[in-house]
Amino acid sequence: MQLSKSDYMLFLRHPAWLWLKKHDKDKLPPVDAATQAVFDTGHAFEPYAEQQFTNGVTLGFNDYKEYLSLPERTSKALEDGVKTIFQGRFEYGQLTFICDIINVVEDKTVDLIEIKSSTSAKPEHILDLAFQMIVLEGCGYTVRNVSVMHVNNQYVRKDEIKADEIVSTTDVTEDVKEKKAFTIGKSGEALDILALKQCPDTSPTLTGLGAFKEWLEIYKTLDPQPEKSIFELGSLNAKALEIFTENGISKIDEIPENLSISSGIDKQLRAYRNHGPIIDKLRIKQFLGSLKFPLYFFDYETLSSLVPYFDGMRPYAQYPFQYSLHILDSPDADLRHLEYLHADNSNPAESVVNAMRSHFGDSGSIVTWNMGFEKGCNDALADFVPESSEFLKKINERIVDLMVPFSSGAYVDHRFKGSASIKAVLPILVPELSYKVLGIQDGQTAQRAWMEVVLDEKRPDEKEQVLSDLIEYCGLDTLAMVEIYIRLDSL
Repeated sequence: MQLSKSDYMLFLRHPAWLWLKKHDKDKLPPVDAATQAVFDTGHAFEPYAEQQFTNGVTLGFNDYKEYLSLPERTSKALEDGVKTIFQGRFEYGQLTFICDIINVVEDKTVDLIEIKSSTSAKPEHILDLAFQMIVLEGCGYTVRNVSVMHVNNQYVRKDEIKADEIVSTTDVTEDVKEKKAFTIGKSGEALDILALKQCPDTSPTLTGLGAFKEWLEIYKTLDPQPEKSIFELGSLNAKALEIFTENGISKIDEIPENLSISSGIDKQLRAYRNHGPIIDKLRIKQFLGSLKFPLYFFDYETLSSLVPYFDGMRPYAQYPFQYSLHILDSPDADLRHLEYLHADNSNPAESVVNAMRSHFGDSGSIVTWNMGFEKGCNDALADFVPESSEFLKKINERIVDLMVPFSSGAYVDHRFKGSASIKAVLPILVPELSYKVLGIQDGQTAQRAWMEVVLDEKRPDEKEQVLSDLIEYCGLDTLAMVEIYIRLDSL
């Protein structure tokens, strides 16, 4: 059984993850839409990196038969004098990898380049490349330089995408060489895991590379937990779990009151032991007293992409294409709803700002949830519509954050599981409202759906339904804030 570089990286995240992939993959969740979108983003970036090399030859594979023949085709291309290979495959014993770019310097000396859709070289990239290096060296090659080609997030589009500007390169040669001995040892451990007849220890304490939360969700399906398990703690992390394990604690009731873990867990435990929410009415009253009518409950949906769609945009920056606005003109007034959704394949910035000018009055608090996001979006809009920069600046000055009573601890409920997100708070305070009945249920899905049907012009027969779902989803975001405000006010 072979160990690929993706297998190796999975082993570093958790040894049992690798074993399950190879021996019992049905117990692992399928690739979801968000993860697939990350893969697609990486594939979209690769051509811009490859353009930095002239006369490169792409090998790769389309089916399993071509995959099996890839090492032989790679060797032949090198023997034929090809200097740059994209998607070639190398094997050394049971270890194998497919390269992003191999650039021949002379004879059997090569430069190794990895293409990543991140905005910098990351520690996990070093580990990935170290695995590739030991395979190449095992095949008799000398690796001269190792580098990561990644996204330049300071690039601003003007006319056609300029490959040499959107791509940045970071030399990681010395970092990779320092991991050589570590990689040889760990790849041997990974092969030992593959050879096991039974799944190894699945404990979340064994996770690495920041995979704790993702593995924890898998772990809870592998080993269902009893009621009041410590795994119900929303802010649980590897360090906290290690403390609980060392103290023989498996249930929330077993956690001593004098054991402080983290601010998030400690808040949740206080509410749990209180047998109900902990509510600081004075602080909530002070917060609500700072609001000025009319109240504008406001939320954006945004587009974001590695490759900017329009001039003036940067990779991964957030640009609004939609907003919802619920308005309370006075405490006793009827609730009003206004909205804007851009439905054309064009830069939405100017249209969004023009709609805002017609919908916002000159006074009153603008209520958001996690206000840094909306403020950042307004700053981005000001770059596109400079004549409205003063208007947007004044909007930002009026923004208040309805999340504060929850993030500051003025209202704590153990059922929030340590979170202050609106998705955690709404089901507890306003259970009659739910995102689960909507066609679109989260911001990432909203972003992908809009970009697909509007900017990429895919699924034309579904466009009207997607736009309708977007209006419903964004509208619930602001209606949720209204209802949470009413619950707080009723206290």
